[in-house]
Amino acid sequence: MEYSHSDAELIRQPIGYWSWAAHKAIVTYIRAGLSDFGLSQPQWWVLGQVLDGGEDGRSRAEVRAVLEGYLDVGADLEPEIDALLTRGLLTTDDEKRLRLTDEGRALRERVAERQGAMRDRIHDGIPDEEYVAVLKVLQRMIDNVGGTAWHH
Repeated sequence: MEYSHSDAELIRQPIGYWSWAAHKAIVTYIRAGLSDFGLSQPQWWVLGQVLDGGEDGRSRAEVRAVLEGYLDVGADLEPEIDALLTRGLLTTDDEKRLRLTDEGRALRERVAERQGAMRDRIHDGIPDEEYVAVLKVLQRMIDNVGGTAWHH
């Protein structure tokens, strides 16, 4: 790979720009892959959270509590849940707990395979140690400016 600048020049590059450019490229790539299955990224997250709830499923409030901070989804999560219900990928019980349908579970498994391949492409040529170092640096920068970030 050819880098945009020499090491001496890179040290002076703005992290805000490069973190934004990485975010934009990676999220666009992920969302394009999910769209092949008719899913938005928030819908993918909802399917995962409902699956993580096990046989008991999860309530909307439980799903929102985990996901509302993900890429500023916030209140926009409700229509995403409704779309999954309408599509028959989720169902609710008498207690209004969300559960995956057989179709939802099968789709989630197919998408998980694609997600694994997409992760491999994103991480190509990047050793685990470098990836961990980048995340630690970004978390430190967030902390340095009083920001907060959390990912389950």
